Amino acid sequence: MSYSSLHFKYLCGKSTISLIIRETCVAIWTTLKDVVMPEPTEVMWLQKAEQFLADTNFPNCLGALDGKHIRLQKPCGSGSRFYNFKKFFSIVLLALVDSNFCFTVIEVGGYGSSSDSNLLRLSNFGQRLHEGSLHLPQDALLPGSLGPTMPFIFVGDEAFALSENIMRPYPQRNLNTVKRVFNYRLCRARRVVECAFGLLAAKWRIFHTAMNVSVGTAEIIVKSACVLHNLIRIRADTQDFENLSIPFPSLENRQYHSNQWAMSVRDQFAAYFMSPEGYLPWQLTSI
Repeated sequence: MSYSSLHFKYLCGKSTISLIIRETCVAIWTTLKDVVMPEPTEVMWLQKAEQFLADTNFPNCLGALDGKHIRLQKPCGSGSRFYNFKKFFSIVLLALVDSNFCFTVIEVGGYGSSSDSNLLRLSNFGQRLHEGSLHLPQDALLPGSLGPTMPFIFVGDEAFALSENIMRPYPQRNLNTVKRVFNYRLCRARRVVECAFGLLAAKWRIFHTAMNVSVGTAEIIVKSACVLHNLIRIRADTQDFENLSIPFPSLENRQYHSNQWAMSVRDQFAAYFMSPEGYLPWQLTSI
């Protein structure tokens, strides 16, 4: 430790340093949020869908959804609310990520004990999706197809409920080739969010250990890290998708709650991926 850092350590108390960290993170978040994580317009959604198709070969896709557990030391008086299925205390970063691994929308602070599906339902993003106020593009034809028009969707894993605008894999049981191809194509598109979480944790070492701060401070630390991540990604403007190795998740032993219209939308995507217009040469050898 250098003389200057030792000098600073003894001049500033823990509460002062904590205040400096919090105020700095608040300033980073408020300054950068509208610059590197603006609320998407319909035009911006269409641009994200176009880039997603180019990078992952999944049409009409606006982003990938997932939740990341941010490790905390147990908050005082919290009981088991923050205790997650991985056996540690956490808050959840629920994120929508584009194909350049940038965060489009984040919701931070959900209890670690809550499921991703429930956190999405209670989030501002989830409620606006349900209300139809996210300015999503109108249904459009899939590339090269003659119909029907298909909704623009988000891809997620089996933790999310299937809906018209959220696609998740087919259950693992009794899969035919069409469904297996769909699961491969969806998981291939969805792994951008896993890559984004990996890049975030690799860049900021605070995610390597349990945060010993209040829940509120943890939330603003995560938010500031996310906008700094976006700033770095935008400035770098690099595509590392094919160079990152993210294993496909197991789909076994999950519960599924769906509706008929959403299932029909998923079936249409699955059929498209087996058609001449949507077929990929390597997809059958990858399932």
